[in-house]
Order: sequence, then structure tokens, then C-alpha cells
Amino acid sequence: MQVAKAADVSTATVSRCLSNPEIVRPSVRARVESAVEVLGYTPDAAARTLVTQRSATIGVIVPTLELASFARGIQSLQRRLDESQYTPLLTISNFDKAEELRHARNLVSRGVDGVMLVGLDHDPKLYTLLEKYNIPFVTTWGFDPKSAVPCVGFDNRGAMRRITDYVLSMGHRNVAMIVGGMWQINDRSRERPAGFRDSLKHGKCEIPEERIVEVPFSMDSAQAALRQLMIGENPPSAIVCGSDLLAIGAILECRRMGIEVPADLSITGFDDLEIAAHFNPGLTTVDIPAEKMGVKAAEYLIDRINGISGPEQIELDYKLVLRESVISVRN
Repeated sequence: MQVAKAADVSTATVSRCLSNPEIVRPSVRARVESAVEVLGYTPDAAARTLVTQRSATIGVIVPTLELASFARGIQSLQRRLDESQYTPLLTISNFDKAEELRHARNLVSRGVDGVMLVGLDHDPKLYTLLEKYNIPFVTTWGFDPKSAVPCVGFDNRGAMRRITDYVLSMGHRNVAMIVGGMWQINDRSRERPAGFRDSLKHGKCEIPEERIVEVPFSMDSAQAALRQLMIGENPPSAIVCGSDLLAIGAILECRRMGIEVPADLSITGFDDLEIAAHFNPGLTTVDIPAEKMGVKAAEYLIDRINGISGPEQIELDYKLVLRESVISVRN
């Protein structure tokens, strides 16, 4: 083999460098990589799969790519996979469990070595499929210490409770919430309103259930929800939003209606997208660990593929980010 001869190593060492580079000494790996580059060598994926029984691919099923936070997580996942010579195969389920299961079957038929999923809600047939073929998988974007399946994520309910606690601590008692819908199939859409309610209950603050407005995930929907909340009797002094996108839509509608944020109405988001810091006013929000989630999910799958055990439930932290969109209303 030309690469082995050029790098002065055995063909077995070249194979290890290409399939499991982390187990090869850096100095040896550098010689092999240099020889590969000079010779322009491209491994035969089909042949390697036959020899190693691995395809060096990871299936990734996400509900949408329209959310910047998902894109951030996937980029981090891909960077970490690339370091270990794995390639992600990305599919989009459109928040449809049946479509997600169909994608999973296609990925299994293509011989993926592992699968990353988003959220904790999935068709039981999906888990059965992956377990039948002994394919490691991990769920992300949600965390449940009692989960029967592996998860790398954060406490959506706790994060929403924390930001609502902050709003209440600023003296707001007349509050409302705008949240993305699809709670029947989306655990994040259920957990965030639950955290909002937890905070209100703890703060002994009662609001009618219609003050929690569930909308499709779009800025237009957020604008309509803002109008609905503000034109009624006794409009809220603060609105907690289930995402930065919804919060920005609400603020834009406030401008159209002549409502000053935060002088007339305080608004919070959730995600800490890049625009949140540069918007006017700067958006108070929750910084979620999107990038770290991608890295940890990749490392979990790589370890399980290589027979390395570790924690099955990995909780990541979130952070409250205070900016100018919330003010105190204490007398």
C-alpha cells in the first residue's frame, strides 16, 4: 500500500489511523495524514465497511433547520464527529413522528453506526428499531434523570421557571406567555409552559389560562399573539416568550402598536440567539448549551460505538442573560 510505504508504517497502522485515529500516537498519525495528503488517497468506504463492519457515518434526525439554535448544535456535532473521522447524515422530520421513523429506517438501511435524535418524545417503534440492530443512539435538547433512554440535554422546565422567577422578582404580577405550539409531540413545548406555571404557583401569582397563548413557531404568529394579549382588558406588564424568535416578533408588533419596550411592556426570550444581544432593546433571555450539546452528543455516540461506557443521562447547564427588555415595576 502506497500510503503505508510513504509513512513508513504497516498497512494495519494506516487502517487504524483512518478508522480510529484517536488510538494512534500523534506522531505516527501525523506521518500517515501527511502521506494521505501528498498521495491524494481516498479510502474506499464500501471496502472499509466490509472489513470493519462500520460505515463511519452517524444519522442525525432533527425536526427543522429553521431554528438557529438547532443549526448551532449540528455544527458543533459535525466538528466533533469530523475529529474522529465520522460523517453525519442529516434528515429532517418536520416535527412528524411517522416521518422521523421513516428516516430512521432509511438511516439503518444505510448502515449508520449511531443516531442522534432531538427531544424526548419519539415513537416507541423507533427505539425498538435501533435496539434491534444494536445501533447506539442519544436524545438531545431535553433532560430527564429518570429517562429509560440516553439523553444529553438541559432542563427546559427549570430554565423557563428561572427566567419567570426573575420577571416576578422585578415586581411583575400581571404576566402572560407566548409559546410555540405542537405540545402533543414536542416535549420542549410542554416543559416550558410547565416551568412558567411552576414559577407563578411558587410566587402565588394567579393568571387565567388564556394568558398562555400557544402559536405556530413564527414571527407572524407571535405578532398576532401580542395583539391578542394587549388589546384585551387589563393587558399584561410582562410577557415571557418560549423562544427568542417569538420574543422578537412580539417586540416588532409592539413598535407597530406604539407600545414601548420595556417602558410599557417587559418581554423575555429563550435561546440567546446572536441577534438577542444586538436587538433594541437587548433581549433578556436564557442562554442554552446548543454547542456543548452537539459536542457531548457526538462524544457519547463515538464512545458507545467503540465500546466505551459512561453516563447515560448527561445534564448541561443553562444561563440567565439579563439585558434591557425587562424593567422593575415596583412602586
